[in-house]
Amino acid sequence: MASRGMGEESRRGGGTSGFVALLGRPNVGKSTLLNRILGVRIAIVTSKPQTTRDRVAGIYTEPRGQIIFLDSPGIHRPKRALNEFMVRTAERIAAEADVVAHIVDDRLRVEGEEERLVRGVLERISVPRVIVVNKTDRIGEAEADLRRKELMEGGLYSRGFLISARKGFGVEELLEYLFEILPEGPAYYPEDDLTDLPVRFLAKEIIREKLFEFLSDELPYSVAVSIEEFRENPERNLIRIRAEIYVERESQKGMVIGRGGRMLRAIGTAARQELEKETGERVYLDLFVKVVRDWSRKETMLRRLGYA
Repeated sequence: MASRGMGEESRRGGGTSGFVALLGRPNVGKSTLLNRILGVRIAIVTSKPQTTRDRVAGIYTEPRGQIIFLDSPGIHRPKRALNEFMVRTAERIAAEADVVAHIVDDRLRVEGEEERLVRGVLERISVPRVIVVNKTDRIGEAEADLRRKELMEGGLYSRGFLISARKGFGVEELLEYLFEILPEGPAYYPEDDLTDLPVRFLAKEIIREKLFEFLSDELPYSVAVSIEEFRENPERNLIRIRAEIYVERESQKGMVIGRGGRMLRAIGTAARQELEKETGERVYLDLFVKVVRDWSRKETMLRRLGYA
């Protein structure tokens, strides 16, 4: 799934090409939309907010051209160094894109501080902006359309769309408009690439996704994953991975490992199966849990984990 590069040798002529940032507060469905457009899952999706921490690029190529979608961390008021990194990443993605799609969801009447922060970022950029009301299947098209019209009144957005990323409703209409307004140019990636992320990064994200799925509501935000060893053996169709899971308290370590190691084994099995599905190769996965007190507030640890 990883890209084979973005140099001149990988460009092709003709059609539309450009970068579209998916921006919004946490848990509005940005990653679900990206996965829906690509038809495969490259961004982790959970019911918990602030799941995405890094820039995730999805490459969509068809006869009309190529769009590189940039999934971003949800914009929120940062409370620690990790959150500050996430917000900076989202702001940088918005500034570098050709078009920004502002995603909102069925919490239409609950804008609050996070939505104001998103709009503040949008007001500081000069590229075209579109508003995308997601999860319209939950609230009904009439109510969602009323909200879309209200948001369009301020003149911040060039167009507004109603979609359900989960069911696919309205996604093609959004794609048609993006192909219309993006510039003409060569593709940046080979047409069979779906992401520019290496398999090593995807492995980290899949392990982190399983931690989110298996653990309690609060613990995943104190969890990080580092791939310490990644070895591919094409002759044996095998990938060997050793990953370290960082937590901030000894009590959290116990929760991740579980009684008799059952929780860690369940997480490892689920992650291994997902990795084998995504890569088409056998995966040997070793997981270890380490305690680094308050790692999410320490610049040195954030740099080590690639978050600074």
